Amino acid sequence: MRYACEGRATPGGIAPKRLQRLWTLLGILAGPAVGFPATGQGQLRPGEPIRPIELEGFVVTGAPFPRPLGAATSHVTILTGEELRSRGVSRVVDALREIPGMVVVQMGSWGGVTSVFLRGAESDHMKVLVDGVEVNQVGGAYDLSGLLTADVERIEVVRGPASAMYGSDAMAGVVHVITRRGKGAPRTSLDLRAGGYGRREASLGLSGGDAVFAYSLSAAQAAADGILPFNNRFRSTGLSGTASFLPDPGTRVEVTGRLGERVFHFPTDGAGNLVDRNAYTFGKENLISLEAERVLGPRFRFQVAFRGYGWNGGTDDAPDSPSDTLGVYAFSSLDALQRKSLDLRTHWTVAPRLLVSFGTEWDEVDQRSVSESRSQWGPSFSTTHLGRMNRGYYAHLLGAGPQVAGHLGARWEDDERYGSFFTWQAGLSFQASEKVGRIRLNAGKGMKEPTFFETANTAYTVGNPDLRPEQSQVWETGVERAILDGRGKVSLSWFHQELRDLIQYTFSPPSPGAPNYYNVAKARSRGVEFTGQATLGGTAISGAYTLLDTEVLDAGFDEGVGAIFVKGEPLIRRPRHQAGFSLSGGFGRVRWHGDLRWVGERKDRDFGTWPASPVTLESYSVVGAGLEIPLRAGGKGGWEGGLTLKVENLLDAGYEESKGFAAPGRVLLVGVRLQEAGGRR
Repeated sequence: MRYACEGRATPGGIAPKRLQRLWTLLGILAGPAVGFPATGQGQLRPGEPIRPIELEGFVVTGAPFPRPLGAATSHVTILTGEELRSRGVSRVVDALREIPGMVVVQMGSWGGVTSVFLRGAESDHMKVLVDGVEVNQVGGAYDLSGLLTADVERIEVVRGPASAMYGSDAMAGVVHVITRRGKGAPRTSLDLRAGGYGRREASLGLSGGDAVFAYSLSAAQAAADGILPFNNRFRSTGLSGTASFLPDPGTRVEVTGRLGERVFHFPTDGAGNLVDRNAYTFGKENLISLEAERVLGPRFRFQVAFRGYGWNGGTDDAPDSPSDTLGVYAFSSLDALQRKSLDLRTHWTVAPRLLVSFGTEWDEVDQRSVSESRSQWGPSFSTTHLGRMNRGYYAHLLGAGPQVAGHLGARWEDDERYGSFFTWQAGLSFQASEKVGRIRLNAGKGMKEPTFFETANTAYTVGNPDLRPEQSQVWETGVERAILDGRGKVSLSWFHQELRDLIQYTFSPPSPGAPNYYNVAKARSRGVEFTGQATLGGTAISGAYTLLDTEVLDAGFDEGVGAIFVKGEPLIRRPRHQAGFSLSGGFGRVRWHGDLRWVGERKDRDFGTWPASPVTLESYSVVGAGLEIPLRAGGKGGWEGGLTLKVENLLDAGYEESKGFAAPGRVLLVGVRLQEAGGRR
């Protein structure tokens, strides 16, 4: 999303008395006002034009309008695309590995199904946005394995429940991928890289813009032959673009589009055994976002946003040979999802430092699924067509000064499948003292809607139309302060998260014809997140540590030590300890970087046995390093960039993120990054 800002408010506006008194009190604590950027600025002057701004120092996710990073009441991490690409991080999932509180589990080689557990919650409890467009499947799941960083401007990760802003799926937090916007004279960029295991990556970008019109285009592809001896290829291709137009001083229009395609070949069964020579998964996705904003006098702005997302993907596993006729020897599936939403939003400047946003959102989803299997007992075929309409109504209040900031929000969902549901969030951030630093307090309630297959009958299961959404109750507190005379910063956060009404499947319904799905399970997670960063001389240093304690409070239908949920046991694949450390700097014009990632022991299940048996995955450490040698050609107005060298898993550590699925070993990648002189990557 692109945001705009305006000048200061003209005095004389009168807020309602109670709000005025409240904000006067906070104003005494906060001192002089600070302005909000963009859509929610709250300091409007009719004669001032809307104009683009840089988002440095602001966060746009988790509230209806951007706010200063210091005004965020939850723990927020921002990764910039330029910095990620300079270190050779080409996939979004690899960028997320660096974030405290986040556990990334990849099933083997590049392109394997990847789960992300935020603060110990389930992988479908995290909302994923791309330029404001929701890309989760119905019920929360999204596989991040094919999302590339080539066109990324920044990645914002907001922890804590955000359903009061985004509705379903944002139980544990939000990951928002924001693509590059155009700026300045036309610029072209080119990145090429290749290395071990058939790794090859390429991207081409074009961007430019002025005060009235700006644009950006990007094309990228990443591919690999995989780490297994056969049928392990991966390819992901993406094409994206954005254009913003300011036709007059009070109007902004922006359109964003994206096309993506991915293919992953896998020879393994659910336990990681090599069993198949031609099975693969595939998917095509498209998204579009159209936003328009209009200033309505000195105190109001109106926003309208239409967003669409489409996904067509599935699995193809043909017979390996004419003699492959035993058991279930062939299978294919296809899911086609279409999501359309319309968001109408009004921003009201109640007072120079008090902003209110309220709006409504209509969300319509349609999904068609087809599957076919062939076995020695005969063929089977299934087809479903399901849909739903959801309406959400929300209101948020935000205020910020240099000393005190607050956020209060609520949302009411009205869904034709699961009924009505209320979510909320509340937070406060204040500067305690120069010695103590800034303290954050945040709490809220999140929710995730049931999937279509959990509520509706299919050829294989009986759905439960009475299912309730899964929900979370979360609180967190944190403190952050500057160190080393402003050359560094440290942050410490404590959180507690309860997951309730978790939906489980049972093979044995309580009575004949009864549903297979029920709200029965419960779990909790709590922990500590620490981050620190500093610049010493010409060297940048950063580190992070997460202590995560999870426990199953109600196992629901699961029984036995090999069950996924075992009462009193931790949730599987969530390490209790993990940490990361990185260094970057230069000698002469050559830039270098290095990183270390350590993941502690975690519980898992071996699905190669029946029933599954509990196992403990060993801790592991992964070291990476790289450098860039600068290049320049063509003189002024020519090309600049560098030759790049990167080694992933430098010490060739052998480890598994999921039982039975080995992770990639050492990989050497060599490439070149070029851009027209004066541009930005």
